[in-house]
Amino acid sequence: MCNNILQYGHLYAWGREHGRKTLSMRFAYKYPYFAISHTPGHNFFRYLVGKFGAKLGLIPVVSFDEKGEDTAEKEREMMRRRNIVAQGWEVRFYDLFLKYFDDIKELFAFDPAIAAKIHDYITAKTLPGSVKLGVHIRRGDYARWQDGRYYFDDDVFVNSISRFRSICGKPLTVYICGNDPMLDKKKYQESFSGTDVKIVFAEGNPGEDLCLLSECDYIMGPPSTFSLVAAMYRDRPLYWIKDPKKEIELSDFGYFRDLFKEII
Repeated sequence: MCNNILQYGHLYAWGREHGRKTLSMRFAYKYPYFAISHTPGHNFFRYLVGKFGAKLGLIPVVSFDEKGEDTAEKEREMMRRRNIVAQGWEVRFYDLFLKYFDDIKELFAFDPAIAAKIHDYITAKTLPGSVKLGVHIRRGDYARWQDGRYYFDDDVFVNSISRFRSICGKPLTVYICGNDPMLDKKKYQESFSGTDVKIVFAEGNPGEDLCLLSECDYIMGPPSTFSLVAAMYRDRPLYWIKDPKKEIELSDFGYFRDLFKEII
């Protein structure tokens, strides 16, 4: 989902710069959590037209598949065509993305029902006067991605929370979001029992979890576009856990405008 947000953000920004209308096929049908899904043209019919038009050769396709490639010819092709499908995970127009950053965030504003639900949830769950720390636990496909480099066990996340607590100096409410149904919740609760740390496990859909993370004061997790996009909305400090043994400092937290150029 968040890979698609960033992918379309780059293409949308390019379209804005060159006076071309754009449409996201993914957000026309698959992820109904955002404002973009309710804008004109974003519907299942348009998705089918784009998908099968490209598959049948009725609509030309341009692919951005090579990291750091010269895209000048592909951009000229997009300008020449009335309709064209742009695809590929390596589409990058960083300067234009930042130029139209506020517009992109408006496109991906959360559905009002989701925003209201998360607001009420946070109001009910947060310790008064505490710092809200969002922790993204990514398992699943991370067991294979980059040979499991960022597939961390619960001890890594417990230790990271503990390290953050020691430098924060304030009570914490920790919101844990993730994709592991077998998460050892008891371990987290017992690790911080009797402390000024409250552990809360998110129970929402992907859109609700993303909204919840975006409302936290600080965010941490393994390198992932999910935590990156969560940090995007309100310019929250984000720490990507790359070395589980590293002592965390507040200066290690970064911001979206820099980190979105580091996606690998």
